[in-house]
Amino acid sequence: MLRLFSFYFNNLRLAKKLTVLLLIIFIGGITLSGLALANILNYKAQDEISSNAWLLFRTINSVRSYTNDEVNPELEQRLEKDEFAAQTIPSYSSRRVFEKLRNDNDAYKDFFYKDAMLNPTNIRDKADSFETDIVQKFRQNKNLKEMSGFRSFDKEKFYYIARPLAITESSCLRCHSTPEAAPKNMIQIYGTEHGFGWKLNLINGVQMVSIPASQVLQKAHQSFVLVMGIVTMIFAFAIYMANFWLKRYVVRPIKRVVRVAEAVSTGDMDVEFEKVANDEVGSLVEAFTRMKISLVIAMESLQE
Repeated sequence: MLRLFSFYFNNLRLAKKLTVLLLIIFIGGITLSGLALANILNYKAQDEISSNAWLLFRTINSVRSYTNDEVNPELEQRLEKDEFAAQTIPSYSSRRVFEKLRNDNDAYKDFFYKDAMLNPTNIRDKADSFETDIVQKFRQNKNLKEMSGFRSFDKEKFYYIARPLAITESSCLRCHSTPEAAPKNMIQIYGTEHGFGWKLNLINGVQMVSIPASQVLQKAHQSFVLVMGIVTMIFAFAIYMANFWLKRYVVRPIKRVVRVAEAVSTGDMDVEFEKVANDEVGSLVEAFTRMKISLVIAMESLQE
């Protein structure tokens, strides 16, 4: 294949050779630029989504802290010993705030948040197999503070960010240590089979924010099309100008030299080589001019 291309390429005129070379450079440059740009834009899109997710994490954790430090003590004073109010639970408050944020803010309408627990009180928070694996990884590596990547769920691909979740306040164990210590109202609502046996500072679950991967890829695709369009136009204009310049200042002068040389070869000594520049083409014209002068002198000497 390469030999065949080389054969046809060597039989092309100089102008066409230059055009072919510039096209190869153009296609190669666009291809390499596209590959590099696609990776950069995918990373940038993920980074943008990650920034929004981290802002969401900080908001939710602020709500959790506020509920645990201020709302919970205030409501507990007004509740009987066996009474239970969901508003005192940090995870309930954070979920309600997220739902409100998601409904009122288009920037978060495609985000999904879950406190995925290994043994939750509310079964809706039960971690699936994928989330369970993430919890185990956080347990195995105490220095691991975040995980992110892509996962499939309900035949759709999601980009997720996960953080470890553990009880750090001993007051929270009232509802999660043993059924006997928990409020009776809570037992009536959720039963005694789930949400007990938790330990302080032990990672029991993960906070997970997910967003459809199509949105991440769509952001990258839109930016890719825009930037590649601009890059392609710049490349095309640069190639066109280079081709125009080469034809005007290299190919055309060489063609003129060829025409004059052909005329001289047929005996027309009145034609002149025209020097239009001081570059390599100009040096070629000077060399042919000297050759013509030498040829004229030689012919005159021969005639004498």
